[in-house]
Amino acid sequence: MRVYFTPDRQQLINEAATVKIRNVEVITVYLDLESVPFNKGFYSVDMTFFFDVALDVYCSPTSGSVQVNGIAVFNKKVILYGSEGNVKMFSSDCGLDDLEVQSWACRALPKATVQVAEPVALSARVCDCPANPCEICCRIPDCICRRYGSDFVMDPVRRTVYVTIGIFTIVQIVRNVQMLIPAYDFCIPEKECEATSDDPCELFRRIDFPTDEFFPPKSGDCGCEDRGCRQR
Repeated sequence: MRVYFTPDRQQLINEAATVKIRNVEVITVYLDLESVPFNKGFYSVDMTFFFDVALDVYCSPTSGSVQVNGIAVFNKKVILYGSEGNVKMFSSDCGLDDLEVQSWACRALPKATVQVAEPVALSARVCDCPANPCEICCRIPDCICRRYGSDFVMDPVRRTVYVTIGIFTIVQIVRNVQMLIPAYDFCIPEKECEATSDDPCELFRRIDFPTDEFFPPKSGDCGCEDRGCRQR
């Protein structure tokens, strides 16, 4: 995946001799859910992963490294079965002026979720050739751009960085269903707790005398006869 940088960080990449990947973090994942035509109950889940990539940039073999952060974008699509919903759903969370929200809710679509484990930073390389013309230029949301203080350079540049990232994900489709669960009446306690005294002497008097501690067990009690032991 190509790593995108802001203009000031791109200047450092243009002068870089080599790069080394330091860390990768998932910023957010955008999910889009659509029904699959002619396949009732199946839905396509389009996921767009945004990764924060931390790189160690070396401008020369003898100079120290400079940490530079950029953005890598990855798209993935899966098709899952999510059944059908033939009822309209409305919620009390919406007010009278939230007609559009209520109209969206009446579609009764399932909800797609994705769980992402900590990414594995595998490798990084800097390339002198311009960006691959087959790359899909995606739009980075404004909220992510504000996090880095500027827009990202999407045009072909003199030097680009490509990284390899390993991720483990679990994609699910969740739908509300009706389930019959047996319910029981409230269990009201009938027995009251007896109040105990804080007197330690009274508590000691309630303890039974440990007779067995003063008399060792007999031969029949220890199980010696069952094991064929002989007495001397």
